[in-house]
Amino acid sequence: MENNMKYTILIVPGLGDSGQGHWQNYWLTKFETSRKVIQNDWDRPVLSDWLHNLNAAIGAIDGKIIIVAHSLAVSLVAHWSKTNNTNKIAGALLVAPADVDSCTHTPEETWNFSPIPLSKFSYPSVVVTSSNDPYISTERAQFLAEQWGSAFLNIGQKGHLNSDSQLGFWEEGQSVLQSLLTIIEADNSYE
Repeated sequence: MENNMKYTILIVPGLGDSGQGHWQNYWLTKFETSRKVIQNDWDRPVLSDWLHNLNAAIGAIDGKIIIVAHSLAVSLVAHWSKTNNTNKIAGALLVAPADVDSCTHTPEETWNFSPIPLSKFSYPSVVVTSSNDPYISTERAQFLAEQWGSAFLNIGQKGHLNSDSQLGFWEEGQSVLQSLLTIIEADNSYE
């Protein structure tokens, strides 16, 4: 994946941080240009605090950024994108969004991220979901992708695409990231 070196890969974990066996942690070691957004409290997320830390991380990076968000962080990115229109974001890979609008799918500590903004993103993005993700239905994930103007990919029965899914370096996800990079390089209408 040669193209990624001109972009900072900004890893944005969700509730509880990305555990030791999480593909996001593997990607932090794989991609030289990767950085991670650090939150003050991973287990009791407060939207305003998480937005502040995401904004600070984006502000501290020189050059173009590709956001790689997982779970609750997908809602975080949607909130951030609704109020921030910066050309620093080249694109986003949005993996396993958690449906914080549904009290049957997500834990109570995430509900302050509701409602999920439905504004179209000003950059190319891909939403990746699993058909047996316990935190969102496939139909809801596809609906969010449509609202955001994102490409949509259902990769089958792989759970929440977290540490329990045992994805390692998640080569399939790297291929999706490469496809996103190709779209970014080919389409300058987002710039």
